[in-house]
Amino acid sequence: MTQRTFIRPLQGIIPPMITPLLGENELDIPGIENMVSHLLRGGVHGIFVLGTTGECTNISYGLRRDLIRKTCEMVQGRVPVLVGITDTSVEESISLAQAAQAAGADAVVAAPPYYFGLGQPELEVYFRRLADALPLPLFLYNMPSHTKTMISQEVVMKLSEHDNIYGLKDSSANAVYFNSMVYALRNRSDFSLLVGPEEMMAASVLMGGHGGVSGGANMFPGLYVDLYQAAKDRDMEKVLELQEMAMEISANIYNLGTYGSSYLKGLKAAVSSLGLCDGYVASPMESFPDDQKRMIAQKVRSLKAFKFYGAGAKNINPEYFK
Repeated sequence: MTQRTFIRPLQGIIPPMITPLLGENELDIPGIENMVSHLLRGGVHGIFVLGTTGECTNISYGLRRDLIRKTCEMVQGRVPVLVGITDTSVEESISLAQAAQAAGADAVVAAPPYYFGLGQPELEVYFRRLADALPLPLFLYNMPSHTKTMISQEVVMKLSEHDNIYGLKDSSANAVYFNSMVYALRNRSDFSLLVGPEEMMAASVLMGGHGGVSGGANMFPGLYVDLYQAAKDRDMEKVLELQEMAMEISANIYNLGTYGSSYLKGLKAAVSSLGLCDGYVASPMESFPDDQKRMIAQKVRSLKAFKFYGAGAKNINPEYFK
């Protein structure tokens, strides 16, 4: 398959799409179709599958490949598709990247291997070797809360010179780190700096970042696209109005219970309540019980974002209100 190219730096809202599942080893195919259509209707600038929000480490390699194929088939080149290839095995990462290339994806994303804590020199060598071997462009993924390893600014700067490394997705939630990267790379118009936590997305764009990998865009893609554009246009009145909606989502949907996975449980329950897909969460995590799903569904209905951006989804699932 002929590989497409995309304009650098990649910028805008690139949602980390949830992985719609019906069971431990069964994709929700209508759910994938609904999700892709929903995101594209919302005006997103790309789609990222098999990220943390996509439960990348919890589903089988077979399902990962099926998800990549189905997503690329649905997107049909309308926006870039990025594929997470994070693994503890270099060969498995390369194999998944090859599957992504065959399916028509545009780039891959990799965090540091997540078992042994690597030193910074080892990280640099690892990512260089990976980038050399990959058939697609690589975006670095800084996710220290899950990998135990922070990719230092020095290492990012060195790796940014590699011809096959196109950008950094930073999910450290460290604003000083991100703004330091923006400053250090201020003269590199081809290298993307994308932020993970959606609560920081607008601020990061105002400081010179290129956009966000915003999980809430699974629910209301138009909100985050509009917030990104308002920040890019320096329309502060609009930024403040939309940022309040984004923070309301964060406060009400991602913090139910004391689970380390509350964000994912809440997001999947919310997307399911919008009628977009089944809300099954892969083990070792579990979906919320029915009473908490109903609570999330009620919270979704009360959101300002639902009032202004909910029309892009299907009707709320009535089963949650029985």
